[in-house]
Amino acid sequence: MKLLVGLGNPGAQYAGNRHNIGFMAIDAIADSHGISGWKSKHAGLLAEGMVGNERVLLLKPQTFMNKSGDSVQQVARFYKIDPAEVIVLYDELD
Repeated sequence: MKLLVGLGNPGAQYAGNRHNIGFMAIDAIADSHGISGWKSKHAGLLAEGMVGNERVLLLKPQTFMNKSGDSVQQVARFYKIDPAEVIVLYDELD
């Protein structure tokens, strides 16, 4: 199982802001693969589904950007997801 994480800031005032591209990307993945049923868990919005033959968890942390790791860590620990299976989508280049 993979954990796909989209980073952004919660709240309507940030919708459409480039810093929320992670949220937008996760929403696009969910829409294109018919993933729904978002639940508020582990300080984030979480949905589960399939992308191709791969089971995935989609996560949009509902903390501000600098605290997103708390939500990611909670989900990864709870579902026993190895760090190599976590993919983070965000608005900056490395």
